[in-house]
Amino acid sequence: MAEVALRRVVKMFEKTPAVRGIDLEIADKEFIVLVGPSGCGKSTTLRMIAGLEETTAGEIWIGGDLVNDVPPKDRDIAMVFQNYALYPHMTVFENMSFGLRLKRFPKSEIKARVEAAARILDITDLLDRRPKQLSGGQRQRVAMGRAIVRNPKVFLFDEPLSNLDAKLRVQMRTEIKKVHQKVMTTTVYVTHDQVEAMTLADRVVVMNQGRIDQIGTPHELYHAPKTKFVAGFIGSPAMNFVPATLEANAAALSVRLPNGIAFRVPEDRTERYRPFVGRPVLFGLRPEHITEPRGMLHPDQQVFDVALDVVEPMGMETMVYFVMDGAEVCGRVDPSSAREVGEKMRLVADLRHMHLIDPETEEVL
Repeated sequence: MAEVALRRVVKMFEKTPAVRGIDLEIADKEFIVLVGPSGCGKSTTLRMIAGLEETTAGEIWIGGDLVNDVPPKDRDIAMVFQNYALYPHMTVFENMSFGLRLKRFPKSEIKARVEAAARILDITDLLDRRPKQLSGGQRQRVAMGRAIVRNPKVFLFDEPLSNLDAKLRVQMRTEIKKVHQKVMTTTVYVTHDQVEAMTLADRVVVMNQGRIDQIGTPHELYHAPKTKFVAGFIGSPAMNFVPATLEANAAALSVRLPNGIAFRVPEDRTERYRPFVGRPVLFGLRPEHITEPRGMLHPDQQVFDVALDVVEPMGMETMVYFVMDGAEVCGRVDPSSAREVGEKMRLVADLRHMHLIDPETEEVL
């Protein structure tokens, strides 16, 4: 079993905190993605798991063993870096087998392991080539193969796709997912790309300023964020945030937005939001929940009219932008329904997906 546990882990660089007392439990065979902006502590956390950085405080457990004082080579982990770190004078076979040869594995077992990994990664016909003869995607496969042949307890990936072009990144995401489904090794993957995180992970760990803001499945983070940071970071384009006030009207509640627009709060949210009546809030709604009217509307889908500032045709959909009290708001509409810049357009807000956020604590209410 290869569970990984971080308990109250802290990392200080002199007097600067990089990781601020995080707790994380990773199950055997789970694919966990650490995601967040630059400087949030995700790569530092990965390097502490690998043993490449010492912890300032806290404990790291791998497979039931405390590894704080265990050197990297004895932690039974394999790491794939952003740069492929392949030996240019060695063939693909020699690069993949290098770690096994250092540990004096029998030649027959080395050959069997390398060929098995090459089949998984579809690079069998590349084994006699050198790195300079390979594309970026092929080099990344070789780096993954070098990790797979070791059959480690844990795979660690440090932004492995950031050097690839957009099309190849999409392809390699799929390949990494396929490899995990075949090999089923506990995997910790670091990226700043929330699309990578959402498509790859069993669970996503969203980090912000050295802390964990939220841990959950991609579905949970997308539909039930706990903080403004998570709500805004997960999803592309990002969630819209508009200053608003929560008002009571008899038994019902409404959200008063700028430009004279008021939305009735869905009935199933009334009791949850009632304690915040009269207070300023941030109203959050994703672009895909702001559309043109489509057929019979649900009671919690409410229409409003705005003048468009920007129209971005995207092929299968068109992004429309308008401003509410200085806040730019984005919607996704059918290309055939989009109006020209400056024209009024009728839109529908699906309030079944709305969020209200406390502007002081930045927590979702």
